[in-house]
Amino acid sequence: MSALNRASEEPKYDVFQAIADPTRRGVLRLLGERELPVNAISSHFPMTRTAVSKHLRILAEAGLVKERKVGRETRYRLDADPLREIKSWLAFYERFWENKLDALRRYVEADEGDNE
Repeated sequence: MSALNRASEEPKYDVFQAIADPTRRGVLRLLGERELPVNAISSHFPMTRTAVSKHLRILAEAGLVKERKVGRETRYRLDADPLREIKSWLAFYERFWENKLDALRRYVEADEGDNE
């Protein structure tokens, strides 16, 4: 396979780019509940159906949304597997949050001991 063919198979958008937009995060939240056609998705946002379709295309290119034809209608559903990449990335930073929470707990407990 040539380098040109491999490059064309790579997604245009990665998961991080796809979820960076609040509208796309909202679409994912909706699709996490159930499979929906673009008209139903569009009704939840103050934008045109065309704009929602563009967001769906970006989500699909990142692998977060799958399409299924039902008659003349295209329905969309969430594919959460690519979100594991984000979970892995965030796991590294959780230790910093945990350290801050532990320090806060120790501070509060020490302050309570001084007040007794």
